[in-house]
Amino acid sequence: MARTVPHHQVSTANEIPGCRIVRSLGIVRGITVRSRSVVGNLGAALQTIVGGNISIYTELCEKAREEAFELMLQHAAAMGANGVVAMRYDANEVAQGVTEVLAYGTAVQVEAST
Repeated sequence: MARTVPHHQVSTANEIPGCRIVRSLGIVRGITVRSRSVVGNLGAALQTIVGGNISIYTELCEKAREEAFELMLQHAAAMGANGVVAMRYDANEVAQGVTEVLAYGTAVQVEAST
């Protein structure tokens, strides 16, 4: 398994509680591109008739975000980071039925606050 940044040292804020940023290493990102299958589209179409949460798409989106997040953490670790601040997600449709999910932030080296 690739080296990664600990999940508890990732924050959407510009700081990590209990830590002090000692070095900023730059932007990191993780990107995944996903498509919906014909079977998934059929299942989703049936769920839209009933209404409510379209669980097939929810699961697809969650897996894509998780994969992009883990790739971002691996990128940060490869740069020598042990934390990521200002973390965000973005998603774009790159073709019909094909979506790019991006997790990004600033890789940092942190140490415990004293």
